[in-house]
Amino acid sequence: MKRVVVTGMGIVSPIGNDLETYWDSLKKGKCGIDFIKDFDTTDLKVKIAAQVKDFDADKYLTKSERRKNDLYSQFALAAATQAMEHSGLIDSDIDPNRLGVYFGSGIGGLDVFINECNKMEKLGPRKVSPFFVPTMIANMAAGNIAIRFNAKGPTLAIVTACATSTNTIGEAFRAIKHGYADAIIAGGSEAGIKPLTVAGFSNLRALCTNNDPKNASIPFDKRREGFVLGEGGGAIVLEEYERAKARGAKIYAEIKGYGNTCDAHHVTAPHPEGVSASMAIKNAIEEAGFVGEQSIYINAHGTSTQLNDSSETLAIKLALGKEIANKVMVSSTKSMTGHMLGAAGAAEAIASIMALNEGIIPPTIGYKEPDPECDLDYVPNKAREAKVNLALSLSFGFGGHNACVAFVNEE
Repeated sequence: MKRVVVTGMGIVSPIGNDLETYWDSLKKGKCGIDFIKDFDTTDLKVKIAAQVKDFDADKYLTKSERRKNDLYSQFALAAATQAMEHSGLIDSDIDPNRLGVYFGSGIGGLDVFINECNKMEKLGPRKVSPFFVPTMIANMAAGNIAIRFNAKGPTLAIVTACATSTNTIGEAFRAIKHGYADAIIAGGSEAGIKPLTVAGFSNLRALCTNNDPKNASIPFDKRREGFVLGEGGGAIVLEEYERAKARGAKIYAEIKGYGNTCDAHHVTAPHPEGVSASMAIKNAIEEAGFVGEQSIYINAHGTSTQLNDSSETLAIKLALGKEIANKVMVSSTKSMTGHMLGAAGAAEAIASIMALNEGIIPPTIGYKEPDPECDLDYVPNKAREAKVNLALSLSFGFGGHNACVAFVNEE
């Protein structure tokens, strides 16, 4: 079996559009949630979101490319370009047939979908763009990344709702581990902050209706009442260890474990006892060679919903045992980024890798009132200096999808 390492990262997020800014914002506990500015929220219950700010698409796409790419795909191309530049893989002699792309989105091209539906209704079928379908479909971010970097190897677009980009990272890890590729650009993107989605999630009673940006996304806090919609894109370059070492690449972490399970319980609600979620964690840590002595950081799914946060706490205890779970540092960076849906797992994997590298644990901000059902160490409000040698990133999605990836320092 091959060893798999991380050699590059890229990010577009509500708290920064490059790795340095994003990580600095996480360490400082910066909140990326604010009142929605892109459309009128008068008739909506929810008036806040975690929007990407000051995104300069011109840095990554030509004017023609922008016209042919939904915003979710623009975020994806930006994050992937950053990750490839960061890795130095662009200048290497990698065989295109051994370079792949595993990149997903929970929703896909929602902006173009809504716009073209409106055209169809108001102006008729002749006005629908010929680029409608290839711009909308959820695999096109992966396809466009592959085109840009001449990646002719294994390429997949995964859609598992909020677990999407943790699954893309995990499946890419397996593909390299078993010898099907030498390197894979993995991640996810989302651009779903629209009146339609805000109304839909709100009517589902999934969103926080407290329109106070600083006290809306408050994972594990007793006052929590729902998640805050976010957006962005995240990408990491996974590479076979010996190849990365031979070309002198900087290695940020080794990915050593992956778990993928399903609750098979409910279309939106997690299993209240966290049984299958705990199995995803167990599978990841067992593959990573967990022996119970590591110093552990967990970047939790931590959505700030009542059901997720309590069931996730139970899942962590079931997977690790109560004694170890009580020593683990757990935080939810969604307290700062909101819920980036299909991009969340990649953004949070990057946070986990950086925590592992720098010995700084990003906080769960907005935490004021402990919940007896959520009784772990959630690193409240301020980043903490702490050396860890195992970092887990957890993601759970509608449909009962559970995913966990395990990172360690390269040895």
